[in-house]
Amino acid sequence: MLSLDGATVRFGGRAVLDAVGLEVAAHEVVCVLGPSGSGKSTLLRVVAGLQPLDSGRVSLDGRDQAGVPAHRRGVGLMFQDHQLFPQRDVGANVAFGLRMHGVSKGERDAEVAQLLELVGLPGAARRAVASLSGGEQQRVALARALAPRPRLLMLDEPLGQLDRSLRERLVVELRELFSRLGTTVLAVTHDQGEAFALADRVVVMRDGRIAQAGTPLEVWQRPADAFVARFLGFENVVAATVAGTAADSPWGKLPVPDGSAQGGRTVLVRPAGVRLVPAGQGLPCTVTARTFKGTHVAVHLQPADGPRLEAACALRDAPEPGASVGVEFDVAETLVLE
Repeated sequence: MLSLDGATVRFGGRAVLDAVGLEVAAHEVVCVLGPSGSGKSTLLRVVAGLQPLDSGRVSLDGRDQAGVPAHRRGVGLMFQDHQLFPQRDVGANVAFGLRMHGVSKGERDAEVAQLLELVGLPGAARRAVASLSGGEQQRVALARALAPRPRLLMLDEPLGQLDRSLRERLVVELRELFSRLGTTVLAVTHDQGEAFALADRVVVMRDGRIAQAGTPLEVWQRPADAFVARFLGFENVVAATVAGTAADSPWGKLPVPDGSAQGGRTVLVRPAGVRLVPAGQGLPCTVTARTFKGTHVAVHLQPADGPRLEAACALRDAPEPGASVGVEFDVAETLVLE
């Protein structure tokens, strides 16, 4: 459906997109993740035809899009701030693309009613945009983007302005909707939870390049490097020297899985792999803080020598700040990054 080959964009001599190669299959939902300035929004604009390439190629259905204007690419684009027309009611907003394509009024009205039903706003066609909540505006913007039946739907931080509980609910609804419609989706976000819940495949960007791509499970279980691991929220990442099934690290000897890459490496220990034991055993640490995470407590630890650690504990087992504990490491939760 979509192919980028060597896509490069430079601003003031700096490569904002640096020879990016990416393919999106028909009916696939791909989420591009990355911090601010990583190039993810520029990638979206390039595909939409809103940003010219300095070099490389964008193809849709096998056809090079060089010189094809945005309105002829057959893609839909939904922005973070929705960009609804405030002077028009909900129905007129949703019908905008259909009207631009010359669809008759009767067909427009029927399609608008169907789309509003689909996004959970039945009978809302005559409502004023100003009367809508943030979540309702997001649904209207989605219906408007879907109305012309784009071959590719692109979402730019689609849930970024919504509160957390509404985001979590809508991301599930979006996933179900795209699956039901068979929509091909390319979305960008900085929120890994949102991307992992929505996507068939996740692409992590850094400095205009793709740092890693894979299914959410693949990326979560095996981050490609320290940057990806830290971006996903893992704090226990250190340089170490691996020899056999042990790694010499600032936290002492760490057990690593059989077959791990040898020599100077970066090692990740997931919080679940940092086991608290009584003081006097294992690596001596002081509890500096603890944070309630809903399903567990993140316990922040400062070893006598070495960088801080984070452990995941059940609430009933979490020690108080200031407590002295020991730490042992679980090989099943330790990963030598390639």
